[in-house]
Amino acid sequence: MALNDGGDPAVFVDKDGTLVEDQPYNVDPARMCFTAGALDGLRLLHAQGFRIVVVTNQPGVALGYFDLNALLRLRQALARRLARAGVPLTGFYACPHAPGTAAEPACSCRKPAPGLFHQAARAHGLDLARSWMVGDILDDVEAGQRAGCRSVLLDVGNETVWKSGPWRTPHARAANLHEAARHILRAPALADPPAMPPELAAR
Repeated sequence: MALNDGGDPAVFVDKDGTLVEDQPYNVDPARMCFTAGALDGLRLLHAQGFRIVVVTNQPGVALGYFDLNALLRLRQALARRLARAGVPLTGFYACPHAPGTAAEPACSCRKPAPGLFHQAARAHGLDLARSWMVGDILDDVEAGQRAGCRSVLLDVGNETVWKSGPWRTPHARAANLHEAARHILRAPALADPPAMPPELAAR
């Protein structure tokens, strides 16, 4: 199955600053707090058949702030809390690598690269052309759109650079995940999603 052909639609959700309050390098489940409107928005999306997938950059692993076991415990706690709220979590995909440098280019899974989306689509049979990305910075927007999804930017002040680019204009802006969900549910289906230039898709 091609990545953009058939399967279920999903909403890919950034973790820090979008789904939960941004507490840098936090892997303590006790300190994890959902953002305003997050659970209501995800319940709406789940009720309409969207699979929910978290996609997150976690460079704290590479930087030595925490290990993969700590991240796994956080993922499990997040899945349990979402399940109790009526939102099954289809997947949690994290890039554990540090940002790239001139000497060592970035990996293919760190947003704004689309690698995490491709992993999730293959694992869960997701239709990226009918899916959305919701995040709080333009790297989230770019990653989703490079994967073939539409995007919503949470305009909550976390984007400070505003670097422009061919994949960095969101389809919509919202104040929180609940507002983003309502926009997604109102949006018309795409009859013929635009093709992705191969040189950008491969980045």
